[in-house]
Amino acid sequence: MPDQTMCFAAHHHPNRSMGASVVELPVERPIIDFSRGYNRARIIQLRERNLKMLKNDLILRNPLRLMGRENEAIVPEGGFGAVFARAGVGKTALIVQVALNTMLQQKNVLHVSLNDPVEKVNLWYQEVLNSLAHQYHVRQIKELWESIQMNRFIMTFKVEGFSVPKLEERVKDLTEQQIFNPHMVIIDGLPFDDRLRTPLEGMKEFSEKHRLHLWFTVTTHRHEAPGADGLPVQLESVADLFDTVIQLQPEGKKIHICCLKGGPGDEQTGHQLLDPSTMLIRDLK
Repeated sequence: MPDQTMCFAAHHHPNRSMGASVVELPVERPIIDFSRGYNRARIIQLRERNLKMLKNDLILRNPLRLMGRENEAIVPEGGFGAVFARAGVGKTALIVQVALNTMLQQKNVLHVSLNDPVEKVNLWYQEVLNSLAHQYHVRQIKELWESIQMNRFIMTFKVEGFSVPKLEERVKDLTEQQIFNPHMVIIDGLPFDDRLRTPLEGMKEFSEKHRLHLWFTVTTHRHEAPGADGLPVQLESVADLFDTVIQLQPEGKKIHICCLKGGPGDEQTGHQLLDPSTMLIRDLK
């Protein structure tokens, strides 16, 4: 009879006689703890590396690179850029793509809206990013959005309540409290008229002081003829303040993106389109 101390590990083999017992000790198996910190860290690192590669890929695919190496080359530090077109042609869609490209580079964009509430502006960003994800077959759209939305801050004003001192005061509050430090500022919906010269000069000083890349959207009207230099009449008295002026020109079912001032030169003008169905920039083929 086997020793009682070993009974927990003994069993009878079916092919052996009843008088013989085989003692088997339990096999030790390695225990894998999937909750250990280094495993989680490795997963996070892989995810972040994949997102970084995806961001770089989207940056390289950005057709606006034809107008400059990056957004910063289109509008220099402390400079002004303008996107002008009639209402509903796609100014906000274009400027949001400029903003998204900056956000993908982990640089901060302050979007100042004088017409739309925060929810509508935020929806613009999500819809444009979703269209980009669909076009380039991006699956990690949720992770991508979560990784870049912290690089954008939306600020709204009533048109009649907007002024350079008010904007500077609110930006100062954000920067001094280390809440948000903008790299690019978009002023969307500012009415351009003959009285805007002095405020824009103040905005220029503000942009140079904070080393910003500042964009405006400018609404034109069908009945207005352009000035002698081809620029919209809204910019005639302030054209010298602007480094870059981009026009969205509808032609049938096409919307041409024409760089009228700034950019690499006339040979590139009109070589890009804004797709009316997706509102995405694409090369003219």
